Amino acid sequence: MSIRDKDALGGRAAVVGIGATEFSKNSGRSELRLAAEAVRAALDDAGLSPADVDGMVTFTMDTNPEITVAQAAGIGELSFFSRVHYGGGAACATVQQAALAVAAGIAEVVVCYRAFNERSGRRFGSGVQHREPSAEGAALGWNLPFGLLTPASWVAMAAQRYLYAYGLTPEAFGHVAVTGRRHAATNPAAYFYGRPITLDDHAASRWTVEPLRLLDCCQETDGGQAIVVTRLERARDLRRPPAVILAAAQGAGRAQEQMTSFYRDDLTGLPEMGVVARQLWRTSGLAPTDIDVGIVYDHFTPFVLMQLEEFGFCKPGEGAAFVASDVLPLNTHGGQLGEAYLHGMNGMAEAVRQIRGTAVNQIPGAARALVTAGTGVPTSGLVLGADGE
Repeated sequence: MSIRDKDALGGRAAVVGIGATEFSKNSGRSELRLAAEAVRAALDDAGLSPADVDGMVTFTMDTNPEITVAQAAGIGELSFFSRVHYGGGAACATVQQAALAVAAGIAEVVVCYRAFNERSGRRFGSGVQHREPSAEGAALGWNLPFGLLTPASWVAMAAQRYLYAYGLTPEAFGHVAVTGRRHAATNPAAYFYGRPITLDDHAASRWTVEPLRLLDCCQETDGGQAIVVTRLERARDLRRPPAVILAAAQGAGRAQEQMTSFYRDDLTGLPEMGVVARQLWRTSGLAPTDIDVGIVYDHFTPFVLMQLEEFGFCKPGEGAAFVASDVLPLNTHGGQLGEAYLHGMNGMAEAVRQIRGTAVNQIPGAARALVTAGTGVPTSGLVLGADGE
């Protein structure tokens, strides 16, 4: 059983800088250069220099080691460095680990980063090409021979069961697809800038793996994103208004596998995100009705619906109607469906912009933002708030 009490991290650290490269389909440069550019941009945004940094966090999947990025960005000695596993599920956990480090006094300024050429280089959407022997590989081995080779095919299994259980059709996923591209259409950094879609466009897009259509799937993107975290006390003296980390959590469910948890008792939810949701609400003292904007990890549309249900924004099976109601501003940057696929790091940056009041699609008075990381894998989440919340 996961912990049942409020933890002590909330309110002790803040995001003070965000920086990114352009998002493209062919960056024309190395992943290391993308990482260094994003880190320098985030430090400049915070009004800090590379000499101020003494901690770094990234993903286990990243090809850019912390010490190499530090050298490329002009950063000196490090007293803290860490990596988080499970692909996109690591996104919010990078900020959680940074916050833990600064709250404990292990580091003063920690940079979280992610950079890849995920379109022009290794394309995650192409599926499993080769895997060294491992426990994760053994789990995949039960599914690969039957044609479940790609992330879309793994998600399609759960999506099909979800539709069956609640008497829905694939059109239930359409409002998520449309919402993301609607916001992307007014975001100059987004791939779908100037290109909103309709429900008819969604329904007409080709199947990838039924019941998923092409417009149910996220982008494949080249780019880098970095986020700077420090103590709240120091954050108040820096260039930008702090986005306070009100709560941060990780979660893995029972019978958890990496994208193939098909032997659970129920495939219509995301128990890993349920673990995260309970801890975020406990620690922040907030409820779904207190959230001003939701940045919900949208690698595939069905899992957006399930996440909203796990967090209690609506009842199981009612996620599609909830999104259609437009009660909660959702993925105001366009998400990974419409802006870019950066393993959720660009979503955290959007939450910071909303708290600062500088987002392209700004929600008036936004003071509390929920951010989630990748699902179908062990995952993580954040609640960010304005100072004083």
